[in-house]
This record gives sequence, C-alpha cells and structure tokens, in this order.
Amino acid sequence: MLVTHVTESMMVDMENGRSLARRKNYVIALSSGVVLAVILGSCVLSKDKSEAQSVVDEFVSALNEGDAAAAAAQTSYPNAAESAIQQMFDGLNPKDTTFDLTQFMDLGPKTGFFSVAAAWRFGEDKEWNYQVQGGVRNLSVGWRISWDPSILAPDMGSGRTVRYDRTDAAPPRVFDATGALLLNEQTINAITLDPATMPDPVATTRRLEEVLEPVAPLVTSDMMMAELAADPHEQVTAVLLRDQDYLYLEEDLNIPGVIVIKTPKLITADRRITTPLLDPLRNVWQANRDVTAGWAVHLVDPRGTLIPQAGFQGPPGPDIHATIDSHIQLASEEAVVSVGTPAAIVLIQPSTGAVLAAAQNNQAMEEGSIAFEGLYPAGSNLDLVKKAAALQKGVDPSSLSIEEVDKAGNQLGLGMNWKVPGLDHQTAAFTAEQSGVSKVMNRKSSDLPAVTPFGMAMVAASIARGSAPTPVIVHGQPGSTEVEAEPLPAHVNDQLRGIMRDSVVRGGASYLKGHPDLLAMSGVSGDDRWVYGSRGDLAFAIFVADADGGDRAIKMTDKLFREMAKPPN
Repeated sequence: MLVTHVTESMMVDMENGRSLARRKNYVIALSSGVVLAVILGSCVLSKDKSEAQSVVDEFVSALNEGDAAAAAAQTSYPNAAESAIQQMFDGLNPKDTTFDLTQFMDLGPKTGFFSVAAAWRFGEDKEWNYQVQGGVRNLSVGWRISWDPSILAPDMGSGRTVRYDRTDAAPPRVFDATGALLLNEQTINAITLDPATMPDPVATTRRLEEVLEPVAPLVTSDMMMAELAADPHEQVTAVLLRDQDYLYLEEDLNIPGVIVIKTPKLITADRRITTPLLDPLRNVWQANRDVTAGWAVHLVDPRGTLIPQAGFQGPPGPDIHATIDSHIQLASEEAVVSVGTPAAIVLIQPSTGAVLAAAQNNQAMEEGSIAFEGLYPAGSNLDLVKKAAALQKGVDPSSLSIEEVDKAGNQLGLGMNWKVPGLDHQTAAFTAEQSGVSKVMNRKSSDLPAVTPFGMAMVAASIARGSAPTPVIVHGQPGSTEVEAEPLPAHVNDQLRGIMRDSVVRGGASYLKGHPDLLAMSGVSGDDRWVYGSRGDLAFAIFVADADGGDRAIKMTDKLFREMAKPPN
C-alpha cells in the first residue's frame, strides 16, 4: 500500500512538473512574442518617413515660409495652386501665420490622408483659426497632394478668393469750439478724363468745360488738354466735386471719355474754411477710427458677394471736438489774403492752450504748413525773450549767451518739444543741433536763431497767461512734454506786458491803438515782418514774408481784429 501511495504521489508531482514546464514554455513564448512585436514596432516607428508624408511636410513648410511656388509644386496642379496660394497671402496680408500638420495616414501604396491646422494673425486679438483636410496620391510623377482649393481654407473653391477687411462703424464727426459741425465724411466725386474711352479729346474737354463752368470756372479745355498731353495714356482728374455740386451736374456729365470716381473723404462742412489745421485734425480723426476699428476675413465669390469667416464689427468712435473757432478762423482767412507774399496767422487761447485758428494765404500754402513748421530768422522777435533773460540774470541783454536766451525762451514756450496729438510743429531753433532735427521749410531758416508763427503765438500766450500753456487742437487731447519749463518770475512777466502795452500806445505797434486792451510787439528780420501779442484771453502771431512794405504785418493785424468784430455769418 505504501508503494502504491508513493507511486501515485510521484505521478501527481510529475504531472504538476509537466504543467509547470508547459506554463514556463508558454510564458517564454509569450514574452518572446511581445519582445518581437516591440522590436518590429520600433523598426516601423524609427524608419524614415514615407515619401507621401514628406510631400505633405514640404507643402506645409512652404506655406509657413510664404512660398507659394514651393507649396504649389507639391500639388497635382501647380499652376492653379500657386495662383490660389499667392492670392490667399496677398488678400490676407497677415502679421504672422502658422500651419501645422496635425494628422497623416497612409491608406495604401497609392493614397494618403492628412489634416492641417492654420492660424492667421492680423494683430492683437485678431486671429483666424481653422482646420482643413486633404489627400495625397501616387501619380506617374511621384507623390502629389490632390489639388483642391479647400486644402487652403474652408469653403474655398468655385472661383472664390479670400481677403482681410477692416470694418468700421459710422464715422465720427468733428465739431468746432462753438459746437458747430466742422468736418464730416462726405463723398468726393473725381471727374476724370479717361483716354482709353475718349474718341475725340478736343470735343470731350470742350463739352466738359461748359458743364463745369458754373462750379469750376477755372477748369478749361486748354488746361485739360495740356494735362492729357503730359501723360497720354493716364487718366487725368479734371476736378473734385462735393455731392451737392455733382448731383447738380450729373446728367450733363454723360460725355464720352469722362468717368466719375467716388471716394469718401473727411472734409469741411463749410467750404470757406481752409487751414493748415485740417490735416492734423484728420490725423486725430483717423487715430480715433483706428482704435475702434473691427476686422473681418471674407470669402469673395465671383459675383462679389462677401461670405464672413471671422472677425468682429468695431464700435463707433466718439465725436471729436476741435479747438478751432470757425468765426475766428474765417476772420483770419480774410486778413491773411490781404498781402501778396507768403503770410500766416496763428491764434491761441492763453488760459487753455487751445489753438483757435491758423490761416495761410495761397502763396504760403505752396510752401507747406509754415504756420506750424516754417522756421524763419527771429530777428527782433527775441527782444522780449532777451529782456526776460537779462532781468532774471541782472545783466545787460547784449552780454547774454545763446544758452541763456534759449532757457528764457523755454519759459515763454519757445523750443519746448510738445507732443500734440495729430500736429507736427516747431516753435524755435536756437542752436545748430536744434535746427538739425527741425523741418526746414524756408531758405532762410538756416539763419539762427529761428522761430515759427506758432512759436511766437506761444510767446504771446505765455506772457498773457504768466506761464507757457500746453498747446491743444482737440479738447481732451492736450500736448505733453518730458521737461516742464519754470514760469517767469511775476515781476519779470509784468515788465514784459508793460513793454508790449507801451509799444501799442506810443511805439512800433501804435497803428493798433484803436483796439482797446491790446498788447503787441512788432518784429523785423530782413524783409520779413511780424506782430505778436494778446487781447484778453486771445494771443496771436502774424507773419508776412518778403513784405513789400514795413507796415504789412501791422495792417494785417488791424484787419484781423476788424474782421473778428463783425457778427458771424
């Protein structure tokens, strides 16, 4: 019995051993399979990219580099692809673009599939993101991306193009200091001669001269023919008309070779107003629009229909309240045209620094914005500045250095580099270094020290106020400067006012003594004539270049105040 028991036990152990051995062999085999799979997988993962994926990679890389030709070369239809890709970049004109290959799948020896994520960035908070899919095929020339415009952006194709557009709400208006409308956006109609559609230039220009005569009598046939001859194949603008004038003539402008180009533009509500301040105010208006502008990405179908893809509509910007007083401006314009050489007038409110008016005659307009940027030799205009410096130093004016005169000038608003929103300006240049960074607008401005009409108006305003005011052309947007000048001591300023008062009572400006409470000084530099001064809360500077009489600026000042005394119309 014992033997039998032992034998059975041994048989059980033997069977267990064989099972264990089989399990070990199974584990070994399984482990070997896993290792083999890992090894094979590693081999697959580590092998070189397929030719199909390489083509897609090169396509994406070329898009990131903005290279339309290189990207198109990876497609099945390079010519069409290059045209579409280049249009996309030109139409969107982004600040930055990123394309990422997010998925690639080999579908066999002949085809593949991929996805690309795109991000177009047009500025802060202006981004267009999307994802597109495409296919790749093994053609007789090798692997190529199957060309379809939809691999560039969603819904492309069918002749559609894509573009980035700025979006604006209703444009703001510009009001003057009295609350009257000064500037608003209106349609300007450019009456244009087109040689390509003009069978008989002589007949066309003669008919157009007759039509335009009621609103533009200076536009003649001879003038138009001369301009056409100067540029035989180019369109020539005969005249620009506001809507009210154009609508009056519209039916008569159906003349062969005459076309009308309409453009929105910010212009004066009162066409009589013309001032070098208009462009600065347009700068402020444009900055207003830029801050509130929205944006959009549009697909454009062949009929011109816009299909929005991304963006937002900008809100309307606030209306702008300019410091110009239209009545004072028109009075200044009447005064400045009283001479036949370049002349300018600037008026400032001392208490606020508001520029109330700036006027130039046609001769001055031809030279640019001389009222604010024309540096002319100062001559005797600096007599009061030198007097102020001498009184502070307790010395004779003839012993002053240019640096001491410069410092006193700063206290009176000269040479202070204010940054006034929208306005390019100079006040003075005392040294060559200052002149080097100034915009020279007159052949005499190399003679130093030099001043501008705006600078001398600031001198008058500073004396009237007791310190230099901060200039401003739009309420709520004053100028700024890095260094503030200390005001003159009160007793010095009082003496300057006394000198100006005596000049009107019995001195060089005595022609003006009929205007009560006027403080004024006349200035001379070669043939140039100046007057600067104040009356109540109004400071002014008047400049006449190459004056044909010594009293031209004095008489212009008299005319200015007589025009201002008239009731507004």
